[in-house]
Amino acid sequence: YEWSTCKSQPNCLKRSDTENDPAAGLMAVDFRAGLVLLPFLPMSPGDFKLIYQGIKRGSLVQFDRGDIGKLEKFVDANASEFSNLKPLLEELKCCEDIYRNSVPDVTHNHIRLLYSGKLWSTIFASAITGWKVRNLIDSESEKKLRAGKVRTFLFFIIGMLPILGRVLRKAWGRGDWRKHYASMLRSPDYFIRAIKGKIFERLILWHRAGRISQSRAVKLADNPIRFFCHLPFSILPAGVHRFLTDAQFAKEKLHFIVVRPFMLYFSAHLREQWLKEMVTEGKKKHILTDEDADTILSQLNEPFIQRYLISLVVHLMTLPITQIVSVIIATIYYFTHPEDPNAFAKGVLIVGFFQVTPVSPGSLVRGLYVVFMAIKDRSFKDYNIAIFLGFFKYIGYLAFPIQMSYHYPALARFMAGHWATEAVHIVPVFGEHGALLEHWVFGLFYNWPLTIRRRMAGRAKMRAELKPRYWHAGPCVIIAATIFTLVESVYLKKGITPGLMDIWTVTLPLPLLVGSVITLGCGSAKLWKRIALSTLAGVAVAVLYTVSTAIFADAVASVAITFFWRAFVFAIFSSIGAILTELSLPDDTVLQVAAS
Repeated sequence: YEWSTCKSQPNCLKRSDTENDPAAGLMAVDFRAGLVLLPFLPMSPGDFKLIYQGIKRGSLVQFDRGDIGKLEKFVDANASEFSNLKPLLEELKCCEDIYRNSVPDVTHNHIRLLYSGKLWSTIFASAITGWKVRNLIDSESEKKLRAGKVRTFLFFIIGMLPILGRVLRKAWGRGDWRKHYASMLRSPDYFIRAIKGKIFERLILWHRAGRISQSRAVKLADNPIRFFCHLPFSILPAGVHRFLTDAQFAKEKLHFIVVRPFMLYFSAHLREQWLKEMVTEGKKKHILTDEDADTILSQLNEPFIQRYLISLVVHLMTLPITQIVSVIIATIYYFTHPEDPNAFAKGVLIVGFFQVTPVSPGSLVRGLYVVFMAIKDRSFKDYNIAIFLGFFKYIGYLAFPIQMSYHYPALARFMAGHWATEAVHIVPVFGEHGALLEHWVFGLFYNWPLTIRRRMAGRAKMRAELKPRYWHAGPCVIIAATIFTLVESVYLKKGITPGLMDIWTVTLPLPLLVGSVITLGCGSAKLWKRIALSTLAGVAVAVLYTVSTAIFADAVASVAITFFWRAFVFAIFSSIGAILTELSLPDDTVLQVAAS
């Protein structure tokens, strides 16, 4: 359909004239059939939320329903703005009615399914239209199916057969399909030409998917044997297929993954070019305004920008560390436990464990690098956020964009938005790369920081009326350490010395609460001082808690290791508690708590 203006009916839908062109058969898509097919698109994470919302309203649907009545009231309330669109609203109501009556939909049609001949006629008619659109039947078969509901029902039943159902439907519904395969059996020459045509079709799809280059597609078309050698690789992801079959592509990828990060680390010119390319891409995707782009490019030669880019390169270089370590450990376990019949399965579990653990070898290396940079530059202030976030997996890649948000807000927002939106492309939404999910993530990492920055500026003005305060951290530390000691004493009475995982119900929330209370009570102290105090408070809790453990549990032998893990975990969670509090609480709550 194409939108056009007709003399008799303004803004109507008019179908392009494709009925006489067999090659354009798929282009003449009936609007009703398209709507009927919507619920059968591949499932995605977004579908589950819509299904849940529908079930709460007593409606079992994959896609949420629009409220036509509400839309009509809105149009009537703004009649001057929609004066030339009233015919479209009426047509939309008709299409909505046809669409809703094109599927059984027990939750809405109820007992109408038992007596309404009109409803079943619409269901059968729309099903036939859908089959025609999907090229399962030709025009002649369409006429026969519309003439008898028994044939239509049998055609539907046949389609329920896995794999074979589609073949039987085409054999029944398309004369050209039957003639094509009959000719293949009768004529060897036709058979060879048909196979070549199928090869050409597959090569075109491979090229469009990025599995093969244009020149390789031509070579494979001239040599069917080489094509069949490629065929087993087609079950692999497109990038893997091309990497294993194209030496030049593999060389370029290895250079990009292994060599390029080292070149970026040592070459300021390449780092600047890399950032310029990302800025250009951001403008092309409209996730970066011209004003922000000019601001970012004007800051390229500043020393801290160069340190930031170097740190970002190091973060990228840590990407494969976790995978390499996990595979090495799994391999060692497999070969050192030959007597275990489940050794391979346990090795797979080891690899999986490394993917879900919040702190991994790669994140440890990343976090230690940030610590090294803070010591080298003798500046905790310039790394006070990244030094904690860097130790966490996945979120650690955004540590430096978040760290840069104060001095270089435009660059920080762009980099966080750029990396986050690129990462969500692996999540399917409605069968495609998630544009809606990407929009949400971009808002989270680009637009939301703008809101946070504005709110923090307002909070700074409110806090300026107060005095700096730090003494309250002492009572918070003592209370938290006492709670940990009391919880541990319960286990000690049972003859058990608990670890952090055994008391996770306290290990997780208590340091978060300590960080939150400390940052709220710091008055007009600077943000970095509030977060730093929260972190030191977490370490102090670990010190007191470990001392009590050494005294009451007589665990002096392992006190060093125990203290290390407690200090690490408590410092991380208390810092997170402070940061989350700064980001989430309303302005008036901050003022009231801080003043008290």
